[in-house]
Amino acid sequence: MKLDEYIAVSGMSDVYKLVTNKPNGLILADLDSGKTKFYPVRKHQFTPMASVAIYTLEDTIPLVDVFARMKEKLGTLAVPKASEDKMKLLEYFENIVPDYDEDRVYVSDIKKVIKWFTFLNDRKILDSGIDREEE
Repeated sequence: MKLDEYIAVSGMSDVYKLVTNKPNGLILADLDSGKTKFYPVRKHQFTPMASVAIYTLEDTIPLVDVFARMKEKLGTLAVPKASEDKMKLLEYFENIVPDYDEDRVYVSDIKKVIKWFTFLNDRKILDSGIDREEE
């Protein structure tokens, strides 16, 4: 799966699929209904999933690789809800990315990764296979 076409929007809890961009915003499709809507840049900030990376002690790891690790461990390690206790979230994330930088990766970041993964996985978007970025 290529994360290039998936966008997180500030103020919105879901992930959306990019339809097209305009000079003053983006037209995004809801993954459940398929309906499109215009989101202006004056009101929202956009985070392309492909641009997200997690800090490690040595470098960064792309979100697609984190999702791949989460997907691989689904059978043996249940994904906690983002609303779980802080210690439970940290313990889970340490199993997924053992060398993440604890000083630069906050609990709020871990919650976002878990929310995004759960959202995309529930919609079978991650089942199409995860393409890891070529170095």
